Amino acid sequence: MMAVETRNQVMDMMHRIEEVRKRYFPGVCVAVTIGIAASFLSQQYGAPAMLMALLLGLAFNFLSQEQHCVPGLEFSAKTLLRLGVAMLGLRITFGDVLTLGWSPLLMVCSAVLLTIGFGILMARLLGFSSAFGTLTGGSVAICGASAAMAISSVLKQDEQAKRDTLFTVISVTTLSTLAMIFYPMISTGLGLSPQESGLFIGATIHDVAQVVGAGYSMSSEVGDLSTFVKLLRVAMLVPIVMAIGIVIRRAARHRGDAEGGKGVAIPGFLLGFVALFVLNSLGWIPSAVSQPLAGSSSWLLLTAIAALGVRTQLKDILSVGWKPVLLVVLETLFIAALILAYILLG
Repeated sequence: MMAVETRNQVMDMMHRIEEVRKRYFPGVCVAVTIGIAASFLSQQYGAPAMLMALLLGLAFNFLSQEQHCVPGLEFSAKTLLRLGVAMLGLRITFGDVLTLGWSPLLMVCSAVLLTIGFGILMARLLGFSSAFGTLTGGSVAICGASAAMAISSVLKQDEQAKRDTLFTVISVTTLSTLAMIFYPMISTGLGLSPQESGLFIGATIHDVAQVVGAGYSMSSEVGDLSTFVKLLRVAMLVPIVMAIGIVIRRAARHRGDAEGGKGVAIPGFLLGFVALFVLNSLGWIPSAVSQPLAGSSSWLLLTAIAALGVRTQLKDILSVGWKPVLLVVLETLFIAALILAYILLG
């Protein structure tokens, strides 16, 4: 009798697994395939993998109308995104943060906060919402496309928010690529030392990959320092996204929304980021485990952004106008000027 019951339980579990596979596999397969293609193009031609994934995803937008693909694309754009952000916690430790020293540490943290504040202020002056200024400012200040997707996950979810996120990803990735080319020239032209160049590049370029490219194009010393400074900015993703979530909840409660009365909910992926950051800092995760997992975060984010591209209409992105572009450019110039002023005048 027990054998029959056990067999029925196993068959029921297998049936559920098969249902999940049928529901999610087609869409996830599409996103993963686009991510692999984007990675190949990035390696062959030096183009940003995130931007390639997004553009390829937009080209396959017709698949978002296929009912078999919709659940998997949604799963990739949301669940895999959050998992990828959580895995970023394996890229930095407490020791890395303390190695930089207090003065540059405080400057980098201040620059991140001031850039977000500047983004909100300029967004309001240009006629946009504070949420859009937070999204673009946070993306420029912290870690580009990854920050854009993390911040958007705690903002109001609607079609406009999705278009804002896609625009932000495209703009910060494009500007980050331009910065990768020109910032080493600026560093050389101003006669910055390797330490100053590493601080400038790591504290101003948006995406991690472009920071690595710009830093190591100058020297290994500049590359090491700029990568570390960049990861310090990545570490600020958790407290900032949590703070944004708290502000949104309180604003909703003040308006009398039902959602605002539920208290402040801390997203699970941020808790995962903190947990992995602490465990990795304490050395409780073997490098044989932490390094592959840290690398997997890039693949998860690449898959998520490919899915987001598939689900978005290109005409929605092209209709944003010149003001949003101006906003992101101004934010980029602001953080660059701030860090240069600290280096040259400090």
